[in-house]
Amino acid sequence: MKHLFSTLAPALFLALSSATTLASAQPLPVVASFSILGDVVSQLGGERVAVQVLVGPGSDAHVVQPTPAQARQVALAQVVVAHGMGLEGWLPRLLKSAGFKGRQLLVAEGLKPLKATGPDRHGHAHDIDPHTWQDVASVRHWVPRIAVTLCEADAAGCDTYRARAAAYTQRLDALDAEIRAAWAPLPAADRKLITSHEAFGYYAAAYGVRFLAPQGLSTEAEASAKGVARLVRQIRAEGIKALFVESIADPRLIEQIGRETGLRPSGRLYSDSLSLPDGPAATYEALMRHNTRLMVDALRAR
Repeated sequence: MKHLFSTLAPALFLALSSATTLASAQPLPVVASFSILGDVVSQLGGERVAVQVLVGPGSDAHVVQPTPAQARQVALAQVVVAHGMGLEGWLPRLLKSAGFKGRQLLVAEGLKPLKATGPDRHGHAHDIDPHTWQDVASVRHWVPRIAVTLCEADAAGCDTYRARAAAYTQRLDALDAEIRAAWAPLPAADRKLITSHEAFGYYAAAYGVRFLAPQGLSTEAEASAKGVARLVRQIRAEGIKALFVESIADPRLIEQIGRETGLRPSGRLYSDSLSLPDGPAATYEALMRHNTRLMVDALRAR
């Protein structure tokens, strides 16, 4: 009996030690600036990360007044992942007020930004379009950068992050090919539509679609009466046949344009935010598929 106990004791000790280690292991606390980015980080991190999103589904990352609750989230995080290109102009002061000392990643660094101009309601010009995620290739650029940052913060999980990044990259490649195949039957001259604000420049450049919008790059922008009238004339002159509202934008402006042109909105696109979990754009991949299907179907029908 004594011999049996001495034989089993080391194995029992190892089992108990492993159980204690597993019980005490906590997911890496990560904060992402907005919902689309939060989903991508979650896809790479899996159960090893606990991702909190500062600007959740249905909310607008352009216009944020940081709260004490958000400051607490940032203060407890080991990693903060943001987009950059001026999208989160409110983030630096939030990091400062929270006393954040962890790792920060701007996923869009290294991408060539699209140049565009859209004055906001304060008269400030926007020279860079920050909506890079509308081109799947841009998100593919994010992936290894996120994986490296997670590896730096959690070396023990690095193999997991690398494997998940590789698998997610394959899915993004398939998604990009799927979008291109969906548009292929439509002649380039017919790929014209109206959206609420200029959030689809990268989609336009990648997939050969022309978007017109009454607002600028930021949802803070207010469309002028002259700008709306000019857009209405352009819709009539060019025979544009599809009109969409956006999930984070006030629909009244698009509805007004619809009344003046006789176009009925063809549905709701998700530009800067995911939908709620039970909605049609609960993940980045679902968002891109939903938007593409909605646009292609509307243009084919018209």
